[in-house]
Amino acid sequence: MKRIKTLIYALTLLLACCWMSCKVYSLSGAHIAGKTVNLAPFQNRAGNVNPSLATTLENKIRSRVLSQTGLMAVNDPGADYEMNAVITRYDVAISGAASNTTASQNRLTISIEVDFKNKLDDKASFKSSFSRFADFPANQQLQSVENSLVESIGNELADDIFNKAFVNW
Repeated sequence: MKRIKTLIYALTLLLACCWMSCKVYSLSGAHIAGKTVNLAPFQNRAGNVNPSLATTLENKIRSRVLSQTGLMAVNDPGADYEMNAVITRYDVAISGAASNTTASQNRLTISIEVDFKNKLDDKASFKSSFSRFADFPANQQLQSVENSLVESIGNELADDIFNKAFVNW
């Protein structure tokens, strides 16, 4: 019984400390002081263009930011946070060779340059490039695995960008 009382006391104290804090903390570890975010449409300037890539990546990052922060998306340059992104790379290259003349693996690489402005704390603003890749067997056509690769790479990029912008990793 004494253990339960101690546990309840500790949890109450922890909740009180969180409640009185000046910033909002989410379960993801994000530190959110603002209320609004302006997520501009992504531009695709990659040499190879997948017509749906910009929308797919934009939706993944938008979903991650909005679901994990509680911020409200606005189309307003006066938002507390602003994110602009440009897809700079979308290409396939050989990543493994079975012999001198035969490829065993191909690699799809996607890179995004993100310009993030934190208008509440300019030191937290950044302009960075994020890049992720996924390998697939060389005997498969890109078109047959492209959707699943973009899904996987998109999730990783969304994590990277979210963590840099809101978790300070």
